[in-house]
Amino acid sequence: MELSYKLEKFEGPLDLLLHLIEKNKINIYDIPIAEITDQYLEYVSCMEEESLDVVSEFLVMAATLLDIKARMLLPREVSEEGEEEDPRAELVERLLEYKTYKYMSLELKDMEVDADKVFYKAPTIPREVERYEEPVDLDQLLDGLTLSKLQKIFESVMKRREDKIDPVRSTFGTIKKEPVSLEEKIGAVLEYAERHRRFSFRGMLSRQRDKTEIVVTFLALLELMKMGRIHLTQEHLFDDMMIEALEPEETRDQTGTRAEEIG
Repeated sequence: MELSYKLEKFEGPLDLLLHLIEKNKINIYDIPIAEITDQYLEYVSCMEEESLDVVSEFLVMAATLLDIKARMLLPREVSEEGEEEDPRAELVERLLEYKTYKYMSLELKDMEVDADKVFYKAPTIPREVERYEEPVDLDQLLDGLTLSKLQKIFESVMKRREDKIDPVRSTFGTIKKEPVSLEEKIGAVLEYAERHRRFSFRGMLSRQRDKTEIVVTFLALLELMKMGRIHLTQEHLFDDMMIEALEPEETRDQTGTRAEEIG
């Protein structure tokens, strides 16, 4: 039987094998290996003008076909499952895989050609439509939500809140300032001076409760000195100052307000 066909350019040995199978209308799962090998070798013998790299690929496949042809003449090997192994199985698998990718590439090529003939219009969607958001479907939003899951969410939120609390500062209390009136402090200092007549500056300040009251007491002393109601003396530098009332003992506070006794 003579075989005549036009020489074509094939992408590789599998492409040539697939061409021969389709041309002879052969079942790919039952390849007559002897016939296909002879046709394949006949084509390879005509590849004189091809480069050595291209020819080497086809020669490797030719050797594979001859190996399969020789194994077909020998008794079939039996697998561990007790079935006879077909020497053509690996070749058939490679051909099927190549055929799949080849037809996929042809489909992509057709899509590329068809895409060149298509013109796409730029989108002209109104702004109101672009900003439109579908209303929230509560049934879909709460789908699958159970009391157990809701409790876990609540516990996780509470835990994050507890982690933000400073364990040290959270124990601090609130300190409220008590208002200290300068007028009341002047009356209290003047009353104290009238009773003691002569007393220590440091001793009087030591009776105050906080820094604010000390400052207000010091201001009250300055104000009384300015008014000429008391007199301060100091024998040596950095010594304690002595305060002395300048008014007679029977003189009362003219401010009309008496404060509580210092200390």
